[in-house]
Amino acid sequence: MTSSFSGQNRPGVPPRLPTPPTGWPIGSYGTYEEAQRAVDFLADDDFPVQEVTIVGVDLMLVERVTGRLTWGRVLGTGAASGAWFGLFVGVLLSLFNTSPGASLGPIVAGLGVGVAFGLIFAAVGYGSARGKRDFQSASQLVAGRYDVLCQPRSAERGRDLLAKLAMRPSDAGKAGKD
Repeated sequence: MTSSFSGQNRPGVPPRLPTPPTGWPIGSYGTYEEAQRAVDFLADDDFPVQEVTIVGVDLMLVERVTGRLTWGRVLGTGAASGAWFGLFVGVLLSLFNTSPGASLGPIVAGLGVGVAFGLIFAAVGYGSARGKRDFQSASQLVAGRYDVLCQPRSAERGRDLLAKLAMRPSDAGKAGKD
């Protein structure tokens, strides 16, 4: 008998702890979209896709700069963030307010206090950085290539199917789904 806390992996259920992928490579693709298309193609052909794993190889952290930070932008963002939180707290307080006709007071107070605290926290955070990071960015983890692995018992069939996919024009797979 195994419990849900045992270290044994169950078929069809991803492991709970970080575990290196197993299986034989049946395809390699330059983008995640291509690897996803390959697995979708296998699924359409009644292939046991629960035996398939997409593995990103040669991982890179890509940080795309989205804009320059200024005091105006920082304070505006802080005020907006604080306003949303203050509005949320104000609405919650007004729901529990039992005095008749005073339901707008907690909302306005929450909004005002939220804006004030948002401005303060944003100013302190930006000011303490002292110009060391005057830009906004978005980070993304990407891979140099995406390998599709399959358990050995189905790998040969998977390779054969993906070879058929590779011989098809790229638009033919999309046209058949519409």
